[in-house]
Parts: sequence; structure tokens; C-alpha cells
Amino acid sequence: MAESRLAAEVAAADDNQPRYLEHQQIVVVMIGLMTGVLLAALDQSIVSTALPRIVSELGGLDQLSWVVTAYLLTSTAVTPLWGKISDLYGRRPVFQAAIVIFLIGSFLCGFSQDMVQLIAFRALQGIGGGGLMAIALAVIGDVIPPRERGRYQGYFAAVFGMSSVAGPLLGGWFTDTISWRWIFYINIPVGLVALVITSSVLNMPVRRRQHTLDFLGAGLIVASVSAMLLYLDWAGSDYGWTSPRAIGLLATSLSLAALFVIVEARAKEPIIPLRLFRNPIFRVANIYGFMAGVAMFGALIFLPVYLQGVMGMSPTRSGLAMLPAVLGIFSTSISSGILITRTGRYKIFPIIGAAILVLALTLLARISVDTTYPQLAIFMYLFGAGLGFTMQTVVVAVQNSVEYRDMGSATGATTFFRQMGGAIGAAIFGTVLTTRLATHLANQFATAPEVAAAATTGQLDANDIQAIQTLSGPVRLLVQTGFTQAIADVFLAGLPFVVTAFIVSFFLKEIPLRTGEARALAKEDGTDRVEALSAAR
Repeated sequence: MAESRLAAEVAAADDNQPRYLEHQQIVVVMIGLMTGVLLAALDQSIVSTALPRIVSELGGLDQLSWVVTAYLLTSTAVTPLWGKISDLYGRRPVFQAAIVIFLIGSFLCGFSQDMVQLIAFRALQGIGGGGLMAIALAVIGDVIPPRERGRYQGYFAAVFGMSSVAGPLLGGWFTDTISWRWIFYINIPVGLVALVITSSVLNMPVRRRQHTLDFLGAGLIVASVSAMLLYLDWAGSDYGWTSPRAIGLLATSLSLAALFVIVEARAKEPIIPLRLFRNPIFRVANIYGFMAGVAMFGALIFLPVYLQGVMGMSPTRSGLAMLPAVLGIFSTSISSGILITRTGRYKIFPIIGAAILVLALTLLARISVDTTYPQLAIFMYLFGAGLGFTMQTVVVAVQNSVEYRDMGSATGATTFFRQMGGAIGAAIFGTVLTTRLATHLANQFATAPEVAAAATTGQLDANDIQAIQTLSGPVRLLVQTGFTQAIADVFLAGLPFVVTAFIVSFFLKEIPLRTGEARALAKEDGTDRVEALSAAR
């Protein structure tokens, strides 16, 4: 009886422990993960280049923003759900399911015959895309000890760097030479390769246990996030921030969020276990990630707008011009990862990252029509460097602080809060750009009432990049000046968020990073094995 009870305890302990892999095994697993992550990363940069051509062919200029918003809405809302499902059913099958859903959505997007179909299929594509990054990060938490995890951050930085450059280039080339539909069709061969690779190399153990999926909680969080993003998207442009419809959406979102908390407190298998919020590292890291996400996604969206609208670059050239930001992310992500592995310390890097982001946004908020590209390249590099110090470091801190059974849920929640910050940042900055652009254009053309009227009626707005590029003479200079001032206001609006992230970073608790070495020292004796497994935590 004693031996069987001890065996059961050992099995239970072992079931709640990660199976860390050797370096050669990790590299193989990373290849499988990166092919899947490439799908989501490439989609974020390839679509924007083709949007003008899509609208020209399908019509529906007033629905243009929904091509982006539909994907963002569903991918953000389902991220915690994917993380939880992967905890219950295993990483590989759930990761592959996300790839399949993404590919189905991609094919249907390419086949769309009108804007309504495209928007609907982009939402479906987002459901799959929401799982790709969250599950990939959870797998890393499964197979790589937190102390060693920094060594591999550069792999993902390389994927995002490559997609940031390749996305606009491929999008422009497909749109100009074949068809915009191929920006979606290109996902098919990449996704099939990802499925083949993950089937052969992503051999993750599946822990079968009694469970029930929290469908009610999943539905509530999806509905709450959807209502919030709809409020942010519609209130500023269509209804006004305090109109009855806008307030109704906001109240609905907050009410559903409160109901979600109540349901999660009672659920057997909650989507986001509320016990995670008792963890100070989880709380602080996600506040930090949310604030940094606002600046990260928001500024990265509007830097190309400045490059095209003011500097007159084509979409393809603006993609290449973003290379300094990519190099910044890549260099600091790798260097911080190496230092984390060597020292076992991580707290300093979010502090440094937030400080650099404050400096970068301050410099970007001072741009003018006369700003040269070399100057802007330095600003963009600093911005990317700040992101590189923060993107993966926060994830490492969270994964190191939670129990292994919550790895997927915690990772999904961290990705969720960062994407929510990005979605809110994009909405806020979009509103700042459109409203401030009209004001600055009116000020620039105060002596020309007819041009001021055109600006305030939307003929010269943030979406009319091609019209700005066709202007000439003094009119072009005045319009570019107003446009630059509006872009500077966008970066200025991001400053409070990164300052808040900087302050919050000092409250991030630092605990020793797990190394996984205790597992290798475990003896065959059952009692020693349980103690060793506990030590490995």
C-alpha cells in the first residue's frame, strides 16, 4: 500500500512538472514553432499594403478598417481560450488546430467576392491566429528552463524581423504583379509546411485528466472584448464617445467582464484561473505588458503612415525603411536573452526597455517635415531596442512564477493583455490622428478657406495617403506639415502609457529562474524523486 501510494504521489508530482529538453531537441522544436508563428507575424504586415487595391476591386471604402479590426477582435478575444485548451488537450494537436483554422480562413479570404465576405473570413482567420503565438510561447515554457530561455529569444525576434520586412515587400509584389488575393493564398503552402514539421518534431506529451471546458467563461470573455473593441472602433469615428450607442457598448463590455469574473471564480477549469491574480509577478507583468502593448502596436502602425504620407515612400520602400526598428528589436532581444541566461536576472530589462521607449517616443514626438531619414532611423532603432528588452522578458518572468499546470493559461493571458493594449492603442491613436489632422490642416490653411473646408470634411485624412503624395508646391508642404504635426501628436499620446510602464516595472518582483538541473539529479528512489522534482520548480 505504501509503495502504491508513493508511486501515485510521484506520478502526480511528475504530471505537474515540465519535460525540459536538450539543446538539439529544442532547436528542432523551435523550427516547428517558428513556421507556425511566421503565419501570424506575416499576416500583420502583409495585408496593409494591399488594402487600397482591395477596396478598389471590392468596393466599401467605409468598411476598410474592418478588414483589420475583424482579425484583431477575434484573435485577441480567443487568446486565453487557446492557452487553456492547450493545457487540457496538449500543445501539438491544439497548435495544429489553430494552424488549420488559420489556413481555412486564409483560403476563404482570398476567395472573397465582396467586403462583407472578406471581413467575415478575416474574423475566422483571427480565431486561428490568436492561438499561434500563445501556444508557441506555452510550448517554450514546457521545454526550456526559464534560466535558459533567453538563449532562444532571438529565434522569434528573427521571425518578426523577417516578417516586418518581407510582409510589405510580398504584399506590394503580389498586388502589383499577380493579385491581392495571393497575400492570403501564400499562407497555404507555409501552413502546410508548418503542419508537416510540427507533426514530426513537436512530440509533446499529452497529460490526460478529468476536465470540463469552461464554455460560459469563454463566451463571456469573447463577448466582453468584442464589445470593448467595437466601442473603441465606433465611438471615436461614427457615434461619438458619449453617445447612447457608444456608452451602451462600454457598459455591456464592463458588465460582461464582471460576470466573467464571477463565473471564473466558480468554474472547475476556468479560462483564466483567478488564483493567478494572487501572484504579484503575474499582476505586475501584465499591467506592464498592457501599457507597453499600447505603445508597441500603436506606434508600429503609424510609423509607416509617416514614411508614406510625409516622406513620400511607396508601401514597399516604407517596409524596408522600417528595418532599423527591426534591428533594434533583434539586437536587444538577443543580448538581453544572453544576459538573462548568464546572470539569472530579468527585472532590469523591463526597466531599461521602458526607459528607452520613453526616450524614443519623446524623440518621435518632435519629428517635422525636415526630419531626415538618418535621424528617423535612429529614433526607430531606439524604439525597436526598447521593445526588444520587454517583449519576451515579461513572458519569462510570468512563466517562471506560475505552476506548470497553469503554463498555457498564464501565457495565453499574458499575450491577451499585451494584444488588448495593442488594440486599444491602435484605436486611441487612430482617433488622435484623424481628429488632430483636421485641426492641424485647418490651422495650416487658415488663409485658404476652401482647403480648410476640404480638410475638415475628410477629403484630406489619415487614409488618403495617395492624395497627399500627388500634391505639389506650397500646398504639398503645408499639408505635409499638418500631417507631421498630427503624427507627432500620436507619439506624444503614447508617452503616458510607456511612462506608466516604466513606473510599474520597478514593482516587478524578481525570483530565481528555474534551471531544470534538479531533474537530472533525481535518483531512482521515489522519495528522492519527489523532492528533486519539487526542487526543480
